[in-house]
Amino acid sequence: MTGPILVTGGNGQLASALTTSAASGTVRRVGRPDFDFDRPETIEAAFRTAAPHLVVNAAAYTAVDAAETDVDAAYRANRDGPAILARLCAEADIPLIHVSTDYVFDGTKPDPYTEADPVAPQGVYGASKLAGEQAVMAAGGKAIILRTAWVYAATGKNFVRTMLTVGKTRDRLTVVADQFGCPTTAVDLSDAILAIAVRLRATGWQPAYHGIFHAAGSGATTWFGLAAATFEEAGRHGAKVPDLAPIATADWPTPAKRPANSRLDCTRLHDVFGIRLPQWRDSLTRTVETIFATAPP
Repeated sequence: MTGPILVTGGNGQLASALTTSAASGTVRRVGRPDFDFDRPETIEAAFRTAAPHLVVNAAAYTAVDAAETDVDAAYRANRDGPAILARLCAEADIPLIHVSTDYVFDGTKPDPYTEADPVAPQGVYGASKLAGEQAVMAAGGKAIILRTAWVYAATGKNFVRTMLTVGKTRDRLTVVADQFGCPTTAVDLSDAILAIAVRLRATGWQPAYHGIFHAAGSGATTWFGLAAATFEEAGRHGAKVPDLAPIATADWPTPAKRPANSRLDCTRLHDVFGIRLPQWRDSLTRTVETIFATAPP
């Protein structure tokens, strides 16, 4: 294999983590304006220029609530753009790792979701991401789809950093406590993707690699549990710790409906690639340490 790993997503959390974690010179990261799903002509141009041996699509429309009214934009970014990228990869006979979401599920299952469970997205964001999965698979190439969840990082806009920022000025916060999921750091997810890339180089493409895999932090919690753990860690760094009060989803209405349970069973990822992401609580500790060391809110 020659050429770099082409990573889409510009300065997003995952694309940034992939660039930082990968060996120097092995990743070519692209984003707006040079690579823009709203400008389809830029997709092929960036692809041809990079001449990659592997593509990781970390670009997406992720504004869950805004997607409810910005439907066309969500589908351009989450379905139409990935479809073009998947076609280019299929034509070049190179693998595509496409990142998807836990929001393809309706959240009514009492247990963690497996890749074989029925999908039933509850909002435009989840529906557009599901359409993207289907488009990637329909291209007929060497496709690996990684569904992940609750992604955050030491930088950027995410739940953990928002909690720390808001907590500096408020004495009391209310946080939803009846939505369950698997917090995932961008660093852990990027490490998993790069481990898959190493496997692809070592073995070449294998039929078992094709299809959908769940890739999220091990263990699960609620948004309230994640907030409480975040402030527990922040307190060790001298941060102000507000009082937290648990509330129900019904008490925090949003334009888009969230799944009550989006826990992901990541057994297949381990069985096929030998990869298991770290426990979410351990990764939170490391992330908060990094935040206070390099980019305090």
